[in-house]
Order: sequence, then structure tokens, then C-alpha cells
Amino acid sequence: MNRSAMVALILPLLLAGCQEDASSARKYSTGGDPADSPCARVVSIIGYADLLLEPKGEEERQDFEDAVLGRIAEVRGTTQEFGDRLPGALRDAVGAVETTTEGLSRSDVPHERQVELLRRYRAAADRIVAGCPG
Repeated sequence: MNRSAMVALILPLLLAGCQEDASSARKYSTGGDPADSPCARVVSIIGYADLLLEPKGEEERQDFEDAVLGRIAEVRGTTQEFGDRLPGALRDAVGAVETTTEGLSRSDVPHERQVELLRRYRAAADRIVAGCPG
């Protein structure tokens, strides 16, 4: 057997032994440690999304561009993943974040509705941030 054929047969076996089993590895879209507390994960993503939002009281000026929609979608996904592990007193706020981000993460929602949802989202997100242990 020639050398090229032997390498072609052995190489896949060698590479397979170097890879981690994807089904056992926990992965997050924006990084993070699987041991992070649920509050830390949710509060962190809320803060990350806030970086692209207009200041409170200026929601009418918000441009709901793709980057904003994407960050809000990340808040939605993170809240859906970790929200049920937040303190029980925050259940209503978690539900409000999930409801508002459903509309805020879509581009086909009229601007007036987006502004209304953003105000409701902020109130709920603020409750989560305030209610999560530091």
C-alpha cells in the first residue's frame, strides 16, 4: 500500500480521537461558564442588550436595526433557558421579558408597537436586575 493511501486511512481515526464529544459539551451563543448562576447569565445578557438601546425615556428614538433585534433575541433565548431557575419572586418579570422579547426580536412589528414593547421589556428587565442577588 502506498504512503498516501495509508495516511488517508489513518488520518480520520487520529482526528476523531482529538475531538470532544459535541453532545456532552455545553455551549452558549455568547460564551460563559456552564457553572454561572442563572441570575448572572440573565443579568449579563440584559446588560449586553442595553448597550444598543437608547436611554430610558427616549424609546421613540430607538432604531430597531438587525443588531438590536439580534441582541433582544439573545435576551429571549437566555431568559427562556435560565428564567425558570431565577428566584420565584421574579416569575412575572421573567414572563414579561419572554412576552415582550417575542415581538421585539422581529422586524415585521410596527415601530409604535416596538416602542411600547421596549418600555414594558425595560420595566421587567429592571425588576430582574434588581431582584437577582449580586
